[in-house]
Amino acid sequence: MNIFEALRISHETQRALADHLIRTEGDSPERHSLFKGLKLELAAHAAAEERFFYVPLIAHDMTQEPSRHGIAEHHQMDKLVEQLEATDFTSPGWLATAKELHHKIYHHLEDEEQGIFQLAGKVLTEAEKLSLAKGYEGEFVSQRVGG
Repeated sequence: MNIFEALRISHETQRALADHLIRTEGDSPERHSLFKGLKLELAAHAAAEERFFYVPLIAHDMTQEPSRHGIAEHHQMDKLVEQLEATDFTSPGWLATAKELHHKIYHHLEDEEQGIFQLAGKVLTEAEKLSLAKGYEGEFVSQRVGG
């Protein structure tokens, strides 16, 4: 498995969790469970992706700016997760923020899959793609267990 395939696995999980989350209502156990799952998935993915995808790409002129942009989007999503944690789950504002997070997730993943992946494919060797995937997967699992 290469780095792109490894990242896409988490991307699909993020999309599914975000889709389900915005269809929940009130202070339900389902909303709490989905939010907790999405928060953990986003945090583990961002930590592993930044270390084993974006940091190596920053070293290349072609992928430096897109990588920085991707990291900045991770921070924007972190802020939205923090807002959700600080908002009552029954508040209409909670769902509005969850929908904003949903939109940001989809935008970020599309940026990566339709843009950054293509650029990264040009600057990374096949061996690097495989090696980075192994590093990413190990870090992702470590972050999930630690979360």
